[in-house]
Amino acid sequence: MSTRFDRIVEDNAWCPGCGNFSILLLLKEALEEAGLDPLGTVVVSGIGQAAKTPQYMSVNMFNGLHGRALSVAQGLKVANPSLTVIAEGGDGDMYGEGGNHFMAAIRRNAGIVNVVHNNMVYGLTKGQASPTSARGFKTPVQVEGVHTEPFNPIATAISLDASLVIRTFSGNKEHCKAMLKIALAHKGYVLIDIFQPCVTFNKTNTFKWFKENIYELPTTYDPTDKVKAFEKSLESHPFPIGIIYKSPSKSTLEEALRYESALSDAP
Repeated sequence: MSTRFDRIVEDNAWCPGCGNFSILLLLKEALEEAGLDPLGTVVVSGIGQAAKTPQYMSVNMFNGLHGRALSVAQGLKVANPSLTVIAEGGDGDMYGEGGNHFMAAIRRNAGIVNVVHNNMVYGLTKGQASPTSARGFKTPVQVEGVHTEPFNPIATAISLDASLVIRTFSGNKEHCKAMLKIALAHKGYVLIDIFQPCVTFNKTNTFKWFKENIYELPTTYDPTDKVKAFEKSLESHPFPIGIIYKSPSKSTLEEALRYESALSDAP
């Protein structure tokens, strides 16, 4: 479907078959179906292949330093709470270089949507292991395999009582778009971790591998049960996808600061 967020771009830096294409398409469709205005939407990114996403959209954007998208996104939301603010990047950008900002953003609970393209590898810098790479994963740099356990962003977000924690898969388009729309409608910080394949540098966690190693949470699952949610966050092979945790309602950063008008309107 065509959307107001479409932008004609002659050259795209992504490899054919990259999961970024699906996420870009589904994000634009989710924004359109949610009735959001491109002029009232800002997509902030850092460095990496996933961070190029806003360059391929007709939307306000800010491309900053590696790992710093969340800092800029929070500032934008506080300065103008009426904006729809999306902080977008890869697993290395958000959980590696941006790991401290990831935890701070959860604690502050600014009303932003944190979209993470999780392909378990650094794609822009030619295939080094990322924070979410599995133990034993071999790369041209980690020739003997990764020696550490992977970072678990879902468990971390739940332990910090994130407002909304979601995981989905770029290859399941209906599910992914539905989760993006839920994230866009939520009040408060949202982590939406999206599994996606890197067809060039990750020959282990392929499209087929993800299809075989995920399952959708049943409709009977209660995401408000924090203990159960944390248990789900520790599951792997298969990994659960869906709304994994939803915290009880709490004030956002922009509400807590209680500015009478947007800082962007100040003289």
